[in-house]
Amino acid sequence: MISGRPTIGVLCLQGSFMEHSAALKQLGASVREVRLPEHLEGIDGIILPGGESTTLLKLIDEFALREPLLNAIINGLPTFGTCAGIIVLAKTVTSHSMTPLGLLDVSVARNAFGRQVQSFEEDLMIDGLAGSVFRGVFIRAPIIESCGPKVRVISRLHSGTIVACQQSRIFATSFHPEFVPDLRVHQYFLHIAGIQGQHPSDSSA
Repeated sequence: MISGRPTIGVLCLQGSFMEHSAALKQLGASVREVRLPEHLEGIDGIILPGGESTTLLKLIDEFALREPLLNAIINGLPTFGTCAGIIVLAKTVTSHSMTPLGLLDVSVARNAFGRQVQSFEEDLMIDGLAGSVFRGVFIRAPIIESCGPKVRVISRLHSGTIVACQQSRIFATSFHPEFVPDLRVHQYFLHIAGIQGQHPSDSSA
């Protein structure tokens, strides 16, 4: 468990926000559902969940969240994007016409692994997570095609495809850590946020 009781925001407009909230609560964090700009005030980090990226971006604009979310992340708010969340954060989306936040210096291809029936799982080695491999769940996942010079690659598939990266306090994965009982990836994000507690290697199921 973590020391203190930080408040982590979870963007709750669409997608797998309930699963992320449950994982954070298991680790002892307080969770705030983020739907409006004022919900960003006073949080210690934010998760942008998997879901449907075009819908998420549309709702971010409809709820007037784009500018305050941009400002919060630019000013250092620790941020974790999973699957569609990495598309929302990306600088460039090569496969579709959309306007992401442009905060994470990566180029991604949306739904690059195929349709939902082509979803798969693979054991991953993740830099910074000691212990055993992490089971990555890929559901209509994006491919990280390239990373800028300030982006650190922290996990790849056996094929070499990039599936997790970090740029300062922005952390992103193509896979869904919220769908497995292993809490180490969420614990890793809490460490990025500067929240002390167990080493991520100690939170596996």
